[in-house]
Amino acid sequence: MPAPVSKPDDPALLRIDGPIATITLNRPAAFNAINLAIAQKLEQLAAYIEGADDIRVLVLEGEGRAFCAGGDLQTIGAAAEGGTVTPVVGELLKHYHAFIEILRRMPKISLSSVHGSAAGAGMGLAFVTDLCIAADDAKFTPAYAKIGVSPDGGSTVGIVGTVGSRRALQIFLAEDNFTAQQAYEWGLVAKTVPATELKAATRQLAERLAQNPPAAIAGTKQLVYQAATTPVKQQLDAEEHKIIMAMNSEAFRTAVKKFTSKAK
Repeated sequence: MPAPVSKPDDPALLRIDGPIATITLNRPAAFNAINLAIAQKLEQLAAYIEGADDIRVLVLEGEGRAFCAGGDLQTIGAAAEGGTVTPVVGELLKHYHAFIEILRRMPKISLSSVHGSAAGAGMGLAFVTDLCIAADDAKFTPAYAKIGVSPDGGSTVGIVGTVGSRRALQIFLAEDNFTAQQAYEWGLVAKTVPATELKAATRQLAERLAQNPPAAIAGTKQLVYQAATTPVKQQLDAEEHKIIMAMNSEAFRTAVKKFTSKAK
């Protein structure tokens, strides 16, 4: 299946460089707010990446001054006024949540690269990826409670599993916003770097992640995400199955030969 061809005015752009794919949110005039068009495009691009055997890492970034301002309140506000919130937001979230499901299940690592503002569903997107790197001046804004709603867009999926329920309640209900340094201290961000170094540092981390063989990435990701809800015996059986599968790969045999030759 050929890679989708991105046009300059697409709401999300795809770039592939070896084992690393990059999706760029491309509505800079709207601070990359999520509307139906961007949700549909994200679902389409993620579905391609999920099935592309040569891609090991997906980077998510935003064009312009912000990573993502969350849901498009222009569209959602108009729907609320017109009494069409249920079908309008339902259709939007059908595609956007399908995109989030792909991110979490695909046998590749997803890495969000955050600069500027990440608010509402944009904050959720930053933390629903497997890892997050952020500019040191990035700002995260929960935003939901202020407009009288609860989180969506995978916000509780990514945040609760990392920080626990009490910190999550603090984030969603008691924080107007928080810094990249706070997010790092809470375990939500893997690394903070100066804003001028974000692109280079993101590329460096993505390349490091891409050095892992596909079986190691896929097996580790699945095991980590299921560990919290899987009985011990079932988890141990899954570990056994995954590691034996990986040990039957050429990548493992090559790595072991390299390791043992150094040990002599």
